[in-house]
Amino acid sequence: MIAPPKPDLVTVNIDGKDIAVPKGTNVIEAARHLGIEIPHYCYHPKLTVAGNCRMCLIEMGTPAMDPATKAPILDPATGKPKINWIPRPQIGCATNVSPGLHVKTDSPMARESREGVTEFLLINHPLDCPICDQAGECKLQEHSTAYGRGYSRFVEQKNVKPKRTQLGPRVTLDDERCILCTRCVRFSKEVAKDDVLGFVDRGSYSTLTCYPGRQLENNYSLNTVDICPVGALTSTDFRFKMRVWFLKQTPSIDPESSVGANTDVWSREGVIYRITPRQNDAVNDTWMADSGRALYKQVKADNRLLAPTLNGAATANEMALKAVANLFQAGSVAIVGSGRSSVEEQFLTRKLAAALQVSAHLVSRVGLGDRILVSADRNPNVRGALVTGLIAALPASQLTALAADVDAGRVKTVVSVGEDLTAAGLTAAQLAKISIVYLGTHKNATSAAAQVVIPTLTVFEKSGTFVNQQFRLQKFARAVPGPAGVNDDLITLAELVAAAGGGIISFELGALWTVIAAEVRPLATVTYANLPATGLLLDATPWAALPFCEGETLHFKPAATA
Repeated sequence: MIAPPKPDLVTVNIDGKDIAVPKGTNVIEAARHLGIEIPHYCYHPKLTVAGNCRMCLIEMGTPAMDPATKAPILDPATGKPKINWIPRPQIGCATNVSPGLHVKTDSPMARESREGVTEFLLINHPLDCPICDQAGECKLQEHSTAYGRGYSRFVEQKNVKPKRTQLGPRVTLDDERCILCTRCVRFSKEVAKDDVLGFVDRGSYSTLTCYPGRQLENNYSLNTVDICPVGALTSTDFRFKMRVWFLKQTPSIDPESSVGANTDVWSREGVIYRITPRQNDAVNDTWMADSGRALYKQVKADNRLLAPTLNGAATANEMALKAVANLFQAGSVAIVGSGRSSVEEQFLTRKLAAALQVSAHLVSRVGLGDRILVSADRNPNVRGALVTGLIAALPASQLTALAADVDAGRVKTVVSVGEDLTAAGLTAAQLAKISIVYLGTHKNATSAAAQVVIPTLTVFEKSGTFVNQQFRLQKFARAVPGPAGVNDDLITLAELVAAAGGGIISFELGALWTVIAAEVRPLATVTYANLPATGLLLDATPWAALPFCEGETLHFKPAATA
């Protein structure tokens, strides 16, 4: 593979330190390379520059040049080039680096400018931090403490603006807290492609609102809450439920489609309160779909399977496994795996199919891709099934071949790993002809018809990996414990492999990955512990010709294969 060309580098001096950064870098990002924070509100690295908050004011200068010779003018005292400092402060977000540029981020002029900006922002801002939903992750609160004067000279009455305004089904606005940074406006227009937000009125009476007759209801609306630097935009679902400093963040993956958007699951004492995007520039930038944020509610759903059953009656896990072993001994078994299972679970499903000397079926899920972060392939891990060898070709949405085998009497028992067989085309009459072993998280028509039901865990209650549409292997971690008495899927599958005569396989992730690396060639050098947080791009060459779903992500271009 040809190495990408190195970017042109520009050397600048920030607070007396020289640093070389790529051409086109703005001053805020250049300072960040040195560990220097230039405070800002309206600037966001993934959005266009607005330059309207003025918090990032800095002092800037360039080397003095002799007009005649164009040679640098040296300072007689130091022998270094003399710097002509601009008499007024400049904004760092809209200033790109240039050769020889000098910047002061902490000069008296810069400090006084920030203090003035902060004072103006707080003139009409309600000082209600103790009850604000943004407390703990509010940039205005942080910057006011670090860069403000610490006292107020304002004695007039504050402007009163609308509170608890529903901009859409998932976003609530407290307009008194808005600082007019326009991040939400730019995101809606540039990323979500839904130019619905804007400001009305002027000056300190400016108010955020939606276009007449419209709502902020696109599937990416909650990203405006994520990027709001203050407590103006809040999630209606999360609003006033928990202080963020009490919550634990766990890295995870959005399982709603093959994009594999990186997420953080926020929980406390075994309860999930919200899901937010986690930055991965190669996959989802810093965004995620609203639909993926609500998936945590399945953990406490009323139809959750919480105990094994045998012929409809609750039983011990050992008795359920014994019943499955008896069905295996009778023969004529079919395996239905899942594109929602992790790589590790699919590997054990493949081992189960091999022990029973059968091929595994898989079910496709296809929807309408939005060309942003929800793909047409609604399974998160079909490519993982290809990589592990669970399947050799792309799955269909209907289990036509399995249905034919059931009708012909060639299949007497079906083991379904998390798939509703009726949704995949099998009729109630066909289910009545066979014995069903169902491994899953929630009740459905298949679990109701199953002779043996073994409950499993949601993606939030276990650890593992998915392979996304780029063939990027990404890991997720357990955020909360599973229900009491419900075993990890890897334990259940390993026990089924043993019951089928496939031998003893470790279900512990580290040991299991040793086996996976030894048997799955594309994963030969991978371990779960050393997998980078941003994932590992696999060689997709063996599957490059397969006709994957149309409507995959186009806005975020897949990275080139390493």
